[in-house]
Parts: sequence; C-alpha cells; structure tokens
Amino acid sequence: MILTNAKIVLSNEVINGSLHINRGCIEAIDSGGVSLPGAVDCEGGYLMPGMVELHTDNMEKHFTPRPGVAWPGMQAFKVHDAQMISAGITTVFDAISVGDVVEGSERLNNLSRMADALHASRDRGLTRADHLLHLRCEVSHQDTLHNFRTLLESHPPQLVSIMDHSPGQRQFANIDKYRQYYQGKYKMSDSEMEAFIVRQSEASNLYSTDYRRAIADICLGLGIPLASHDDATLEHVTESLEHGMVIAEFPTTEVSAREAHRHGMAVLMGAPNVVRGGSHSGNVAAHSLASEGLLDVLSSDYYPASLLDAAFKLAADERNGYDLAAATRLVSQRPALAAGLEDRGEIAIGKRADLVWYEGLEDHAHIKHVWKDGGRVF
Repeated sequence: MILTNAKIVLSNEVINGSLHINRGCIEAIDSGGVSLPGAVDCEGGYLMPGMVELHTDNMEKHFTPRPGVAWPGMQAFKVHDAQMISAGITTVFDAISVGDVVEGSERLNNLSRMADALHASRDRGLTRADHLLHLRCEVSHQDTLHNFRTLLESHPPQLVSIMDHSPGQRQFANIDKYRQYYQGKYKMSDSEMEAFIVRQSEASNLYSTDYRRAIADICLGLGIPLASHDDATLEHVTESLEHGMVIAEFPTTEVSAREAHRHGMAVLMGAPNVVRGGSHSGNVAAHSLASEGLLDVLSSDYYPASLLDAAFKLAADERNGYDLAAATRLVSQRPALAAGLEDRGEIAIGKRADLVWYEGLEDHAHIKHVWKDGGRVF
C-alpha cells in the first residue's frame, strides 16, 4: 500500500511526501507525491503515527452504562474498542481498578468481567486496536493486594500503577475538593461525608504503605513497568523512585513533576486537562508543565477524543515550544517507549504501520481514516 500527498509527521519534522507499506510495516518514506495506480491520496492532510494510550478508564462506562445495568462483556468491550480506534488510538492500555474507595462498587463487580472480555476479544481477533492490560491498584482498599495477586495469575498486566485516593493528600490535598467530588458522586449527606472521610483516612493508614511496597516488589520481579499516581511532593517522588517506577501519572504540583522529570520518569498528564485549560481537581495545569518543558506523555484518561485534540492544541500554542512533531510525540513515541514498546509510536522505516490521517481544522483535528498494521480499521 502507498499513501501519498500527505503532510507526514515524523519524530522531529513534518514533510510533504509518501509512505510505502509492506506486510504491516513502513517500508519507505519519500518526499513528494507519487501517481502509481492504487495509491491512496491523502489530499494534503496530515499523516501521524497511531496514538498510544497508557491510562484510560473508558472501558468501565460501557460495562455499566447506567447504575445497576451490567452490559454483556464482549459487546461492551467491542463498543469501547470502536470508540478508541475512531479517536486514532491504535494501542490501548486499558486501565481497570483493583480496589476502590467504596465497598461493593460497580467498579469492583466489573473487575474480572472487564479483564475476561479484553482477553477474549483479543484472542478471537475481534479488536481493531491493540489492547493491553493496565492494573490501577488502589492501595488504600483492604482487598487490593489479594485481588492483584489473583488477577496476576489469570490476566497478567503489561502496566501497573499504584494510587491512593484518600483525603488530604495527593490528588485531594485540598479537602474541600475531596468533599465536592465524592459528595457529588455518591450523593452523601454532610454527616455521611464526614464519616466517609474518617473511614478512608483510616484505610489508607492501615494498608497503603505495605500494599504499595508489596505490589511494587512483585512488578519489579516480573519486569512489569510501574507508574506512580498523583505524586504531590518531593517525598512522594523519592518514594516512587525507590519502588522503581518509570512513569509519573498526573503529578499534582510543578514541584513533583520537575523532580520526576529530572530523574528520568516520564511525566504523564491528562489530555482533558489541556483541552479544558486546567485540572478539575484544582491541581497543576498540563499546559503549565508544557511551558516548562516538563510534559512527556499525554493520556486521554476518561475522554478518548481529547488525546489528538490536546496535541493539536499544544502545537498551536506558541508559548510552550511544542511544534507539531514534538506535540505528536507526546501521544505516540513517548508513551510507547515509556511502556517498553519499541516497534510503534513513530513513522519510521521498520516500524508498525499504525497510522492516522487527519485534517487540521481551526480548532481541532478531524480524523479521516485509521490504519492498524497496514490495514484500514476506520
């Protein structure tokens, strides 16, 4: 297959040219167009590498589309897969939560259903994107370590992150933001909310330190990449480094992001943070880290279409120093390398032909087609 008349986004520049694809890989990159029969005319649009998503919980909403409604696993997963590929995301680390902040939640009930559906869909060749498993370990929950060990046997993950969403620290250092978020989410009265805060704080004190260490030790022994989550202080980053973590997910302050970046951790921030112009929790804004050169990876988190729009928006903002090639690396090459995937994430000879053809509009990028391993999937 030949794709021609395209603005090709390479790792360090954008060229006008053509791509030659053979057996699912990029065989040649040429400047200028070609007029061979059967060549796909990209009409002067942009051709970028398929995006790599390290942390999305998008799958959960399809398994429980309404409270109390459990949708059949295979069908739910296929809708999630279609949504990711239509957003230009060709490699997905599906993040499912091991442990939660409440007992008996739908998230916990869906844990094995989601892992089963991911593996069954992948094994049967029913996915358009390449789906990998990311276990998000809520270490302040009493069952997390047991559930993690159980899943490790049945569904080994390709990425693990360790988090603690208890009040007064990390994402919710501002206790008023914690009240606003969880009281709104679970419709608790003021007295119920205060009791909830006490329970969550006690659970964190009981389990977090031991579970964090145990899970990190298991992952290091198995060679599974580790990510920290919501580091807020220098002490948090030091702890993450001691546990061998290579990705810093959603640091909440510039201080922690700078320290993680200085030590070579890949600093990951949410693409919705960029699109919205700030954090919904009142923490550091992604564009602020970008302007300081501290942003390494973007994640769509809860909104798949935000990934390309965020890169497009950063590239258009002259204040942060990210041209289109650099902004594209945040959603392709850099997340791939952070997760140890060296066969994808950039348009280069020998790499997988995971590609996105999009048209640059004034305020966003409009996707025309997506290819996975050289085959058109959207």
